[in-house]
Amino acid sequence: MKGVLEEKNNRVVEVIISSIKPFQLMMGKILGIAAVGLTQFLLWVILSFIVTGLSVLLFDLDPGSAALVGETAGIGDDTNGVAQANSGIIKLMETIPITYLLVTFIIFFLGGYFLYASLFAVVGSAVDSDADSQQFMFPITLPLIISIVAMGFVLNDPDGQIAFWMSMIPLTSPIIMLARIPFGVPLWELTLSISLLIAGFIFTTWIAGRIYRVGILTHGSKVSYRTLAKWFFQNY
Repeated sequence: MKGVLEEKNNRVVEVIISSIKPFQLMMGKILGIAAVGLTQFLLWVILSFIVTGLSVLLFDLDPGSAALVGETAGIGDDTNGVAQANSGIIKLMETIPITYLLVTFIIFFLGGYFLYASLFAVVGSAVDSDADSQQFMFPITLPLIISIVAMGFVLNDPDGQIAFWMSMIPLTSPIIMLARIPFGVPLWELTLSISLLIAGFIFTTWIAGRIYRVGILTHGSKVSYRTLAKWFFQNY
C-alpha cells in the first residue's frame, strides 16, 4: 500500500503507466515485494538449520558439555539421562516432515501475500495519504485478526468445523491451514484449500486491477466505498 501510495504522490506512475498497463504495474510491485519477503523467510530457515546442526554436532562431539548440563540439572556425573534426552529430541526432530512443512509454508505465504497485497494496493491507489487509508484498513485486516483469535480453537481441535471452514476461506486459510498441517491434514483438504486460495487471489487481483487503473491517476478527491464501486464498474 505504501509503495503504491508513494508512486502515486510522486507522480512517477503517470510516466510508467504510459508504457504498460496498470494491472501489469501492480502485479510487478506485488511480485517484487513478495520476493523480498520470501528471501527473508528463507534466510531465517537456513540460519535455523545451521544453528540446529551446530548444536547437534557439539552435543555429539563434546561429552563434557553433557556432563556440565547434568550437573546443572542436579544429575551429577551421570550423563546417561542427558544423552538419552538429547537422543530423544534428535529422533523427534527427524520425524518432523521439514520439507513438507516448508513447501506448504511457501505456497500459503505466497498465496496469502498476493491476496492481501492486491487489496492493499487498491487502498494505496485510491487515497492520497496514510491518514485517508485508515477507513479501508480495518475491513482488510479483520480476517487476519479473526484468524489469530481463532488459533486457540484450531490448535485444540484441528479437525473441527471451525478449523475446517476457516482453512478453506482464502482470507483466513494462510494462517489456519498452516496451524493444522503439523497435526495431519487429508490431501484433498490441502488441495482444495490451495485451489481456493489461488482462485481467491486471481479474483481479488482482477477486482483490484479495475479499481487501480482509475484510482492511481485520481488526486485530491475524497474516496468512499461507493467511489470504489463506481471505479470498478467504469469502462475502459
